[in-house]
Amino acid sequence: MVQEEFLLDSGQNTEDVSRPKSRNRLGLVITGVVGGTVVALYAVTAPFVAPALRKICLPFVPATTAQVENVLNALRPRAGTLVDIGSGDGRIVIAAAKHGFKASGFELNPWLVWYSRCKAWREGVHHSAAFHISDLWKVSFAQYSNVVIFGVPQMMNQLELKLESELPSTAKVVACRFPFPTWIPEHTAGEGIDTVWVYDAKNFKSQLGRRTKRNTPVDHKHTPECKED
Repeated sequence: MVQEEFLLDSGQNTEDVSRPKSRNRLGLVITGVVGGTVVALYAVTAPFVAPALRKICLPFVPATTAQVENVLNALRPRAGTLVDIGSGDGRIVIAAAKHGFKASGFELNPWLVWYSRCKAWREGVHHSAAFHISDLWKVSFAQYSNVVIFGVPQMMNQLELKLESELPSTAKVVACRFPFPTWIPEHTAGEGIDTVWVYDAKNFKSQLGRRTKRNTPVDHKHTPECKED
C-alpha cells in the first residue's frame, strides 16, 4: 500500500514538473509567432510609410486609366527612351514599353519595384521595361528623351532645375496631376486629376538661359566708368 501511494505521488510530481515546461514552450512559440508577424508587417509597410517621413513626400497613388492614355497620347509621335520618375506599380512604364519605348522606372519602394518587374514579365515587355530602386535626386536623367513625372508641388521647383541642367534639348517632359511652377507648357491634355502638361526642353532650357543672364552679377571691374560732361 505504501509502495502504491509512493508511485502515485511520483506520477503526480512528474506531471507537475512537465506542465511548466509545456507552458514555457507554448509561451516561446507564441512570442516567436508574434515577433515574426511584427517583423513581417514592418518589412511590408516600412517602404510605404517611409516616404511620408521624408522632407519631400512622394506618396504612391496609382495612375488612372485616363492618365495613362493622356500620357501616351501626349507622346504618341515620339519614340526612344522614356523614364517614369516615381514609377509606383509600373503601369506607365509597361504601357510605354508596349508602344515601342525603351522605358525605365525609378522608385524607392522595393515592393513596388519587384511587383513591377513581375508584371512586366507577365505582360511580355521585360526586355524593354526596366525598374530600379533609387532616389530620383541621385540619378541623372541625361540619357532620356521622354520624361514622365507624377510629382507633388513641394518638389516641382527643385525638379525643374535638375531637369533643366540634365535633359537634352530634344526631350519632352510630361507632368501629371501638378504642373511645373515656371515652365510654360507646350500643350495640355485631359481634365481634373487626369490632366497632363507637356513641356518642350528647348523652351525651358532657353528660359534657364534667360534666368541665368538676369541673375548673373555685374563685374564692376570691367564696366566702363561713366564720365560727366
